[in-house]
Amino acid sequence: MRLSVIIPTYNRADFIQRAIESVFTQTHKVDEIIVVNDGSNDNTDIILATYKNIKVIKTKNQGVSHARNVGIKEAKNEWIAFLDSDDEWQKDKIKKQIDFHLQNPKILFSHSEEKWIRRGKEIKYPKSLKKPSGECFLQNISTCRIAASSVMMHKSIFEDIGFFDEGLRVCEDFDMWLRVSLKYKIGLLKERLITKYAGHPQLSSTIFAIDRYHIYSLEKFLYSKYKDAVKKEIIKKCNILVKGAKKHNNSEIFEKYSKMIRDIQS
Repeated sequence: MRLSVIIPTYNRADFIQRAIESVFTQTHKVDEIIVVNDGSNDNTDIILATYKNIKVIKTKNQGVSHARNVGIKEAKNEWIAFLDSDDEWQKDKIKKQIDFHLQNPKILFSHSEEKWIRRGKEIKYPKSLKKPSGECFLQNISTCRIAASSVMMHKSIFEDIGFFDEGLRVCEDFDMWLRVSLKYKIGLLKERLITKYAGHPQLSSTIFAIDRYHIYSLEKFLYSKYKDAVKKEIIKKCNILVKGAKKHNNSEIFEKYSKMIRDIQS
């Protein structure tokens, strides 16, 4: 199994080296490392220039979906692994996932549990965010339960269902995993093979009414075999938005999602 690693990054000069080094220290060496610098204006360029055995692609700032898509299209190998530039892999992450796929050749997508660190201390992962596996589309419709940095997937999946939605500023991973889990079985390694770090600015934490993006993705499945569950989830999220809009006197949000509730229920 030949593997390409794709690391999108934007203004993560303080973290990108840690991410790259966690790839180099894998017990199973990867075949290709592609870093897509999404128009960073900090010291990211200087740090990346110190590495001679990775491929660096610099683009204008167009978001993480575009950056990942650039990397996918550039990748030379049949298997893809993602690593966000502020995350870190455990040293045997790749070996364990490759072993899993060799033992389960019909499964083309896998992910793992994760560890969270804030200010040097581990954070308990909420039990409500149980990791999905198998035929698990319905497990994924409420929120994003799959960490991009834990994912390994076969490139043929993108040829089948398409790439990351570049129209999404956030929740692009939620959108992608929904599309994957609609058609493919998901493999889960019940080990914490990645570390995520909290406590620094992240795009998702700055976005107003993030459920708008969840709803946008869920609407793609209103005519799927899971349409009833999807409608129920959309109405639930619309009600949250309507309640918040009423509280903050946001008539645009209130009217748009009140209408959506009526349309779905009619």
